[in-house]
Amino acid sequence: MRVLLADDNAERAGALARILAADPGIDVVLVRAGELLADAVAALAPDIVLVDMARPDRDALDGIRQVTARDPHPIVLFVDEDDPAFMEEAIGAGVSSYNVLGVPPPDVKPILRAATALFRRHQDARAGQTHAETRLKEREIVDRAKAILIKERRLGEPEAYRWLRKQAMTSGKRIADVARALVREKEGTTP
Repeated sequence: MRVLLADDNAERAGALARILAADPGIDVVLVRAGELLADAVAALAPDIVLVDMARPDRDALDGIRQVTARDPHPIVLFVDEDDPAFMEEAIGAGVSSYNVLGVPPPDVKPILRAATALFRRHQDARAGQTHAETRLKEREIVDRAKAILIKERRLGEPEAYRWLRKQAMTSGKRIADVARALVREKEGTTP
């Protein structure tokens, strides 16, 4: 597991890096001073991002938002002070695990694994939702195409669907693509 550690406090970052590096299965890389978090994520390709800050810092959330927007990764955030409003903002920015700790914990590996698992589950759910939305949109296009065929060719619904299926098989395209082309041609719109 490659862990990207972002912490402005060099002493605290060093202590946490030593704890993590004691595990041979963990490769720790640090964000360089002045480097943007999103740039470090892009350059170093970590499996997980660990952000450690002395106190809740809303400016640091901008870096987390940039990572989430560009290339989402599981992000674990450690803060020294509890702030429920900041926690909500951090989770909204893309943090997978929010932890209030005064000093580096003796073993953060379970927290990192849990954050990674939660992140993957969230990504899977998002992918499933996107797939379902795509299928629904395709179904709507097929229904519009069938309505055109029913009206123009005076076909019944089963015959209209069979016509679309035959055109798809003949052309080597998906039924939704054939339907989209038919709707575009007849309605002059881009569905």
